Amino acid sequence: MQLNLPFINRPPLVAVIRLQGAIANAARGLDDPGLGPVIERAFAKGKPTAVALQINSPGGSPVQSSLIAARIRRLADEKKVPVFAFVEDVAASGGYWLACAADEIFADRGSILGSIGVISAGFGLHEAIARYGVERRVHTAGTSKSMLDPFRPEKPEDVARLEGWLTDLHAYFIDHVKSRRGPRLKDDPALFSGEVWIGDKAVEVGLADAIGHLVPTMKARFGDKVRFRRYAPRRSLFQRFGAQIVGDVIDGVEERAAYARFGIG
Repeated sequence: MQLNLPFINRPPLVAVIRLQGAIANAARGLDDPGLGPVIERAFAKGKPTAVALQINSPGGSPVQSSLIAARIRRLADEKKVPVFAFVEDVAASGGYWLACAADEIFADRGSILGSIGVISAGFGLHEAIARYGVERRVHTAGTSKSMLDPFRPEKPEDVARLEGWLTDLHAYFIDHVKSRRGPRLKDDPALFSGEVWIGDKAVEVGLADAIGHLVPTMKARFGDKVRFRRYAPRRSLFQRFGAQIVGDVIDGVEERAAYARFGIG
């Protein structure tokens, strides 16, 4: 007598994690505390044959990018599960940091990849408040506590200190990309200049492995009967129905500004 057990010889399973939006330690952004449980479930539930990352991110926090990518790599190594990244509109800056957590990176011919650099931006408002007769009063214990105060003129020593931080973070980013992409990267200093590449050119310089979309690529790799199980961060009812309207609007504007840097908005 032959038993027909549904869990025997089941088709391969690919767990799909959607990484959409700017990377920030905030209610709306991608961050490790919010994504952690999602990533853990994707690697554990149903014993997946592979994990696929659907990435559409203009970047953001370098620390959150590092934490998310490190979690993905730790689980991939522990479970011995290959990871594939599929770039949609953009995987730039921290978004590309996440893509490098994959063993292979695929992109659309119109995808934007790269921006391997670090940026700090702000405003200088000291002249504006002076016009309105506003006096800025700051009292500190510690000579660096009011560094880069936007309501005071920039100090050369503060700018030099900031540039040092950015240089250190940039070196960390470059090391991550080189450690993950290795000999696949073209020997071109422009790769780490903050420049971006589109589709086929991203493949040429080694930022991506091939042009390909998630479903057909995974079917070609694991067979036509491959199954997909999708995971993404869940927003609470509190967030979904606008109880944080002001914060959501501000976060939305900032995220759109991040995408706009790459002609997407």
